[in-house]
Amino acid sequence: MAALSKLPHSCYEIGHTWDPSCVQSALDVARGALEVSFKIYAPLYLIAAVLRRRKKDYLKRLLPEILWSTSFLTANGGLYIVFFCILRKLLGGFYPWSAGFGSALPASYIAILLERKKRRGMLTIYMTNIATETLFRMAVTRGIVKPIKHGEVLLFCITASLYTFLFRRKDGLKGFTFSALKFIIGKEEIPTHSVAKTLLAYTRELIESIKKGPRHRCCKHYQDNCISYCVKGFVRMFSVGYLIQCVLRCLQRSDTVTKPSRLPSLFYNKENFQLGAFLGSFVSIYKGTSCLLRWLRNIDDELHALIAGFLAGTSMFFYKSTSISMYLFSKLVETVYFKGIESGRFPYFPHADTVIYAISTAICFQAAVMEVQNLRPTYWKFLLRLTKGRFGLMNRHLLDVFGTQASRDFKGFVPKLDPRFTTVLPPGADIQLG
Repeated sequence: MAALSKLPHSCYEIGHTWDPSCVQSALDVARGALEVSFKIYAPLYLIAAVLRRRKKDYLKRLLPEILWSTSFLTANGGLYIVFFCILRKLLGGFYPWSAGFGSALPASYIAILLERKKRRGMLTIYMTNIATETLFRMAVTRGIVKPIKHGEVLLFCITASLYTFLFRRKDGLKGFTFSALKFIIGKEEIPTHSVAKTLLAYTRELIESIKKGPRHRCCKHYQDNCISYCVKGFVRMFSVGYLIQCVLRCLQRSDTVTKPSRLPSLFYNKENFQLGAFLGSFVSIYKGTSCLLRWLRNIDDELHALIAGFLAGTSMFFYKSTSISMYLFSKLVETVYFKGIESGRFPYFPHADTVIYAISTAICFQAAVMEVQNLRPTYWKFLLRLTKGRFGLMNRHLLDVFGTQASRDFKGFVPKLDPRFTTVLPPGADIQLG
C-alpha cells in the first residue's frame, strides 16, 4: 500500500484504544506510571543508600528523592498521551512523525525538568545510548548502512583503549569512572608521576627480584612476578563477575526460596561463567600486555594503555553486549567533551542535557510507535511495564500505511472500538456495540 502523508483517524482509534476519553486515558497512563515508578525507585534508592553508607539523617531526604524521581517518570508517561491528543487536534490527523517523536519531545523535555539536576546527566547518557542504537537499527533496516560483524566487540575495543589511556594519564579520569577502573584493573597500573616514588620502586624491585620470579623494573606489582600478577587478576575479576551474575539471577527468580532444588541451576548457569570470563580475561589481557610492552620497550609509557586496552577489549567475545558497548562509548564521548570544555576547546551549551534527553527519548518513542522491531527489547519491555501494557494497545495496523511495518510484531491484535467515538473504522476492526 502506498504511504500516506496523514491519517485522518482520531486519537482514540490509533492511540488510547482502551478508552475514548483523552483525559481519562492520560490519567490511566499516569496512574499506572506512578505505581510502577515508585516500585522501581523505592528499592533502588534504598539499596543505593545502604551501599553508600548514608547516615541516619539521610532518611529525611530519602522519601522526597524517591517521590521526585517518581514524578519524573510519571510525567513522562502521562504527558506523552496529553501531547499525543493535542497534536492530533491541532494537525487534524496523524503524520509519520507526530504520533511518536512529536508527542514525546515536549513531554520528555517537561518531565526531565522535574528530575533532580544531578541525575539528568546520567539519564541523558542512558537515553542517548538507546537512541543511538535505535537509529543504527533503523538505518540497517532501510539499507543505509550495513552492520559490521562483531561490531559491538570492535566498538568495545576502541572504547576500552581510550578509557585505559585516560586512566593512565594524569588527571585523565575522575570520579566514579576512575574508581571503577582502579577497582577492575588495579592501582598497580596507575603511573606515579613522581621521581621519588620511581627511585623507591627501583630499590624495592632489586630486593624483591631476588625472591620472586621475573618482573620488569618498571612494573609496580612488587608482591608478584608478571605471570602470577596476570593470573591473580583473572581469578579476582572472574570471581566478581560470576558472583554478580549469580546474585542477579537469584533476584530475577522469586521461587528460589520455595524451590531450593533450582539453586544448582542458578550457580551453574552458562551466563555466570560468561560474565566472569569477560571480566577476568579483560583484566589479565590488559595486565599481560602492559607487562609485555614494559619488557619489550624497557619503559612504562602511557601509550601502552592504548594497545593493552584495545587487546583487552577482545574479552567481549565471552559476553557480547551491544548495550554495554554503546553505554561505555556514550559515556566516553561525554567525558572527552567535558574535558574539552575544561581546556577551552569545546563550547559549553547550557541545558544541553535536558535537550539531548528529550530528543533521545523522542527517537525511542518514535520507534516504539512506528517500528518496535528496531527498538532495544529491554526498553520496549520497560515501556510496557511503565504503561501497564497500554503502549501495546495502539492500533498499529493503521500506521502500516507509512511504510515502517508498524504492526509487524502485533499481527494478532485488533482493538475493540466503540463506533460512537470513531471517525473512520479500520478494516477488520472489532466493533464494540452498545
